[in-house]
Amino acid sequence: MNGNTHLWGKTMGFFDTLMQVNSTVNTIAWVYILLGCVFVGGIFLTVRCRFLQFRKFGYIMRNTLGKMFKKSEAGAGAVTPFQAVTTALAATVGTGNIVGTCQAIAMGGYGAVFWMWMAALLGMIVKFSEVSLAVRFRQRDEKGDWVGGPMYYIQNGMGKKWHWLAVCYAALGALASFGVGNLSQANSISGSVIIAVQAFRPVSQQGVVLLQWGIGILLAALTALSLFGGIKRIGAVTEKLVPLMSLLYLAFTLTVIFGNISQVGECFAKIFEAAFVLGGAAGIALKEAVVWGLRRSAFSNEAGLGSAAIAHAASDTKSPVEQGFYGIFEVFLTTIVICTLTALTVIISNVPVNFGVKPGTELVTNAFATVFGMKLASLFVAVAIVFFAFSTILGWALYGARCAQFLFGMKGFKIYQGLFVVVVVLGAVASLDVVWELADTFNGLMAIPNFIGLFALSGTVAKMVQEYFQNDKLEVPAYKASKGRAN
Repeated sequence: MNGNTHLWGKTMGFFDTLMQVNSTVNTIAWVYILLGCVFVGGIFLTVRCRFLQFRKFGYIMRNTLGKMFKKSEAGAGAVTPFQAVTTALAATVGTGNIVGTCQAIAMGGYGAVFWMWMAALLGMIVKFSEVSLAVRFRQRDEKGDWVGGPMYYIQNGMGKKWHWLAVCYAALGALASFGVGNLSQANSISGSVIIAVQAFRPVSQQGVVLLQWGIGILLAALTALSLFGGIKRIGAVTEKLVPLMSLLYLAFTLTVIFGNISQVGECFAKIFEAAFVLGGAAGIALKEAVVWGLRRSAFSNEAGLGSAAIAHAASDTKSPVEQGFYGIFEVFLTTIVICTLTALTVIISNVPVNFGVKPGTELVTNAFATVFGMKLASLFVAVAIVFFAFSTILGWALYGARCAQFLFGMKGFKIYQGLFVVVVVLGAVASLDVVWELADTFNGLMAIPNFIGLFALSGTVAKMVQEYFQNDKLEVPAYKASKGRAN
């Protein structure tokens, strides 16, 4: 008995040490590396591309939002530009825009919203560069599908001697996708559905367990149907799911905001005041406002992680720059629009904020409840989380599978997909705090090899932008791999 107790104590001690180390690495990866790279790299790329995201903003919106709903067909092994952007948005729009914004406010005060905007303005050019490079250096795999992303533009753009760095990115991406894009999302869906069910009718503990397993199996089946249909199937699902869920969410937030329209000016005053004044909301230091604003901005739009570029690489386009415009549009939509509306909804409704404590969905739920009532608000947030999280599962399933494919070839791609589906079930029934923390760290570490590639290839990005506007929609041929293989 004493031996077992001793072994258990050692095991728990190991996990405590692991989590302490992970917490330190997580802080370094997100606060000191990713945020620093987004800030410094964003300024560097902005200057190098001659302030593209500001100078040509109207042109970019006309060539993204203005063309998104025009009917088009994709060639073999590709998806339409609209399907590519909705697949990328599927993995981006979601809990980061809802929960992430609420956490930025609670941990960094109202001023954190301002710093989210600042990070997004720089993140636009970062994501533009990622997407443009992904299309420029993509290649066909054994099935004839377009594949690309940071691992490919590192290897194909920087040269074979940098293959090891591309491998590092792919390994981190494959590991992160199981946590950030799978386990945590399935767990969020399961938890939100159960909360909504219990809001209308109490459920016993045994009933909760049965619900969890049922939700997990159903999610796994739906994920499998989408995944095994390939990139075209994922694109077909996300091009319907993403616009629907985004419009519904925007409708709810705008209803709350317009219901208190006279207070909008006051809300912006709170944000700007707290962004620059030491000891803003609840005495939160200016440093915390900056850190949490920048951190949750990166979480909401993924600029700097390079993950969305994997989806864009499959677009049926010959112009890296034109597809890169969608990267700018994505950051604008996810952070400048959706996160701002979430923040205004929370602030304008005057719901109490427990500053210094990370919230879940309760802040935005309580804000919606001021207009719609708690039952309808709880139900809507549950439905929104289900749609957002499921689309995130599909997006990250593609990202992780492409990373596995780069590492192990097509066999790795198929094995990864099967394993990913099984893990969805586990996510719905398990407690995942440890997994989430580890995956969050892997997610942040992805920025290191990605930014090395972005800095090294910044000249290529600047040249493509210059030639595009000089030669009117310049089309750049994709990188030609010597054997046409993905790895």
